[in-house]
Amino acid sequence: MAACRRKGIDRAAVTDHNSVAGALAARKIAPDLIVVGEEVNTDCGEIIAYFLNELVPSGLPVREAIVRVRGQGGVVGVSHPCDSLRREAMGVERLLPIVDQVDALEVFNARCIWPGDNDRARAVAQEHGKLMFAGSDAHMAMELGQAAMRMSPFDSPQTFLASLAHAEIHARLSSPLVHFGSTYAKLVKRIARR
Repeated sequence: MAACRRKGIDRAAVTDHNSVAGALAARKIAPDLIVVGEEVNTDCGEIIAYFLNELVPSGLPVREAIVRVRGQGGVVGVSHPCDSLRREAMGVERLLPIVDQVDALEVFNARCIWPGDNDRARAVAQEHGKLMFAGSDAHMAMELGQAAMRMSPFDSPQTFLASLAHAEIHARLSSPLVHFGSTYAKLVKRIARR
């Protein structure tokens, strides 16, 4: 939260993988800054959800996961949909059957190694008239703000979507070296559990 304030980030979505615990805790500390979200692993890749109040379980069929997000009044997006190196990316083949059920597609993910993957996501969003967003996909504080949206203030899912429709993306790719930091953090977690 201090890094967000230092970098001039007015709102940040905390979207841990298959967890809302950290986001809920952060919102208690900084309700004006934090949007509670989750990156949900479904049976056909990841979706990203914003404005949640409770966990959406991982491993559900994608359509059921979307229904659960909607049941909370949440916003449904697809994170890094065309990333060719992430096995959890949905890919165009699995995205197209559900594209009409999502609000937005991530068209710039700062952790995508191949810029063309972001370009493909933008093309799909434009072709299907989807709102577009960018994400830092920050796993470390130094990555915050690599991809940001300049948008009008919002205070609900509805005003968020209205603001997103006119938002500007300000983004740059992270160094591929950030993936080593994530791998190191995973190893430390595994060792700590043992």
